[in-house]
Amino acid sequence: MDEDYGPFLQHVPRDLTVFEYLVGCWKRLEIAKIALTKKGYAPADLQQAHELEEKMHHLIISYVGIYLTNPDAFPAPTGKDLGPAEFASQLVALSSFASPLYGGSLPSPSKLADADIAPFLAALVARFEPDGELADVLLPVATHLLHHPALSDPAGISAGDSQWRGVLSGLEALISHRSIAHMLVRADAWAPADAGAPDFEKRSLMGGLLRLNVFALDWPMIAKTYFADVEGRPAQDLESSRNSLRGTLKSLQASLFQIFNTLIRVDAECREAVLAYFSRVVALNTKRAGMQVDPNTVASDSFMTNVHAILLRFAEPFMDAQYTKIDRIDRHYYAHTTRIDLKDETRVNATSEEATSWAAAHRLPDGAPPPNFISDIFYLTLATNHYGFQKTIQSFDELSKQLDDAKKHLERINGDQSWVGGPFQARMEAAIKQVKDEILGIQSQQAAASTQLYDPELLFRHNSFNSFVTTWLIRFVDPKKSHPRPFAELPLPKEVPIDFRVLPEYILEDTIDHYVFVVRHVPNTLELAGREELLLFTLTFLTSTWYIKNPFLKNKIVEILFFACFSYRGEGPSLLGNMLNTHTVALKYLMKALMHFYIEVEQTGASSQFYDKFNARRNIAYVLKIVWSNADHRQALKVEAQDIEKFVRFVNLMINDVTYLMDESLSDLAQIYTIQLEMEDTAAWNAKPQQHRREQEGNLRNLERQATGYTQLGKSTVDLLKIFTAETKAPFMMPEIVDRLAAMLDYNLDALVGPKCQDLRVKNKEKYHFNPRQLLSDIVQVYLNLSDQGDFARAVAADGRSYRKELFEKAASIVAKNGLKSPNEIEQLRLFVVKVEETKATLEAEEELGEVPDEFLDPLMFTVMRDPVILPTSRAILDRSTIKSHLLSDSKDPFNRAPLAIEDVIPNPELKERIQAFLAERRNKNTAFDKPEEDVVKMDVD
Repeated sequence: MDEDYGPFLQHVPRDLTVFEYLVGCWKRLEIAKIALTKKGYAPADLQQAHELEEKMHHLIISYVGIYLTNPDAFPAPTGKDLGPAEFASQLVALSSFASPLYGGSLPSPSKLADADIAPFLAALVARFEPDGELADVLLPVATHLLHHPALSDPAGISAGDSQWRGVLSGLEALISHRSIAHMLVRADAWAPADAGAPDFEKRSLMGGLLRLNVFALDWPMIAKTYFADVEGRPAQDLESSRNSLRGTLKSLQASLFQIFNTLIRVDAECREAVLAYFSRVVALNTKRAGMQVDPNTVASDSFMTNVHAILLRFAEPFMDAQYTKIDRIDRHYYAHTTRIDLKDETRVNATSEEATSWAAAHRLPDGAPPPNFISDIFYLTLATNHYGFQKTIQSFDELSKQLDDAKKHLERINGDQSWVGGPFQARMEAAIKQVKDEILGIQSQQAAASTQLYDPELLFRHNSFNSFVTTWLIRFVDPKKSHPRPFAELPLPKEVPIDFRVLPEYILEDTIDHYVFVVRHVPNTLELAGREELLLFTLTFLTSTWYIKNPFLKNKIVEILFFACFSYRGEGPSLLGNMLNTHTVALKYLMKALMHFYIEVEQTGASSQFYDKFNARRNIAYVLKIVWSNADHRQALKVEAQDIEKFVRFVNLMINDVTYLMDESLSDLAQIYTIQLEMEDTAAWNAKPQQHRREQEGNLRNLERQATGYTQLGKSTVDLLKIFTAETKAPFMMPEIVDRLAAMLDYNLDALVGPKCQDLRVKNKEKYHFNPRQLLSDIVQVYLNLSDQGDFARAVAADGRSYRKELFEKAASIVAKNGLKSPNEIEQLRLFVVKVEETKATLEAEEELGEVPDEFLDPLMFTVMRDPVILPTSRAILDRSTIKSHLLSDSKDPFNRAPLAIEDVIPNPELKERIQAFLAERRNKNTAFDKPEEDVVKMDVD
């Protein structure tokens, strides 16, 4: 002990620390100071008393500083915090929530009460700041406060004593003094330069508070305490747990925002320190956006979610309903600042070289002011959304996949009971328990995460921000820069602005991903606000897909529309159902957008394009089915059908899809039925080798998965074909379409009612979404829709592979028996077959042309060419209808794979004349029309 402190220490009671004694002295002095003014002393005496009081005050505060910087120099009672930790503990005790029993700090002559803290801190600032010693005195206190043990308590925000609230209150008290705020942001520990991503939240001053949340990976005790045995508890009980935690989260995040908001408002230095802090968080966590990320190498979901929640609050002031501040966001921000580094980021539709050149061209000149605060907050929020919140949502969605896999694994184990009573029973029972425990763990993780991710208040803020971003993106590319008042004209110009092309792709990706998340899980949160922005965003970029390079993002836009047309939890109207049928932009552009993308998705350039296109088209078919009752949309289809070339290509792709999907689904169902028959004979099945049984069971699971997907996709495409042929028929009668359409329908009719239909009698048809009667009814309806078209009857008659009159008789009998068609419709089908039979007889007569020279035959279809054309590069000669049909799905010359468009083909009038002369010479006049009427086969459907 320093001897200079001896006289002072003689007055310190042994049961008090030096700090407690000095606080008591300071409090008594403050009381005496107040009393002094009330005594009515003479001015001279009062002045002398004040001078003495000032000296005493200076001495007390000086000793406080000495003690806080060197507490070990003084004796102290055992069992008490000392020095900075002691002061920090008193700051924590200020909160009315921090005391475990009654709350509030108890009146004590040696402890700081709530009303004491502000003047006490002011005294410390006044004493030590002029000499530059404030950080020596108070920074250790703030450090102890912000690394308080309560912040690492495994119970986190659910801790019974709620001392973490006291940390917040103590920090709020500290930063209410500008000088202390400056001290904090200037400290090395504010944003440690040597801290990596995983330890930044532990070492930075604000990290301990920012990592408080409910995610199970970070706070496993919360998941175990609040969400154990999720399936076995009443839903009301679980919701009560969520609401309790959400109330706490709301309080936490509001306080965190208030702290950062206070710092930002101190002055430019503090504002820059806060922005730099958020920028550092982004820079350290770019790896979080990766596909496979080790959570131990990046910041936690809890930390990143809180940072994002704070930035969403900062964004609120410039997201007014009239978008009055939207143009204050710097379009060239990424060239004007180094706050966010995009060197490794993919751009919307530009190469890295283009992005580099753009940045160089828009770099700010020396001395120019940096981007404004609104721009900083907007782009930082976009970044924390990408590296933080969206990754957390992805992890949450991944839990559902893990849960499905675990349940399927458990089903497989329980399905094979061959181990019961055998030597491996104990091992298998342990494995079953392990899987069950895994399922319970995943469910508790889901419940904990959904507490934050489904929080209505957080979703409202994020939905508002996402709506603002979509509006900003459209305004960005709107030539008039006026969207949404009025709406941008669609489609957008073909020339994509370079400012838009060089934006990081994650802005679009995250906007789309957020919409997918919301419309799938919580669409009701968009009911009050955000629906129109969602609709305008999807239609803008579906009608103008050339603005987006990434095919997966385009597919997801259709996915948004698809899910937005579902009723939420099967109850009430869907999110967009009504708006799609009433909004002027939807009525004008929805049909155009869906048809445009239906065609484009055929060739995306992605390795998975073959399968991606089916999912996208299934979604399109569903949306079209939802709006088909609206006459305005049907009229829009007719308008689109006037673009014959485009619409014929659309129809061709639709036929391709039905052909493939129906063939695959019916084939898989037939194989499923074969395996089911084998397994039905229990004795014979059990006698088979175990290896064979396992292989067959594996085959069955694979076939079931495939068949379910193909059946659903096939049905949706047949639905589309059914409603389109009812509305517009001419495009389906084009030479390059009608033959293929007829062959596809005949083939599937044969599969459904022909001899092989017995192979489709699978068990549990509903499991595979297979309804053969409805499918038959839909295919028959397509025949009926086109039954008045002579070209269609001719195409059906010309189908030598699958067409048989008997198939139509069987189909008519089935639909009549099951009430799937009316008597009038069945009669219409009968008359159609009569026409087909007549036409077939005529065609057979035409075929009696004798031997046809090879040069008159189409080399692909082996039919007589009617309009021969020459391909420019391969010089091959085909019928015009054949090459047009080919080019609908493949833009290459079929003989040498050179690029080819229908406009490039060369007519061959000389060969055409020779073919026509040959036909005229050889045509047999004995046609079906010359035969007696009684020779025409009639159709009996009784």
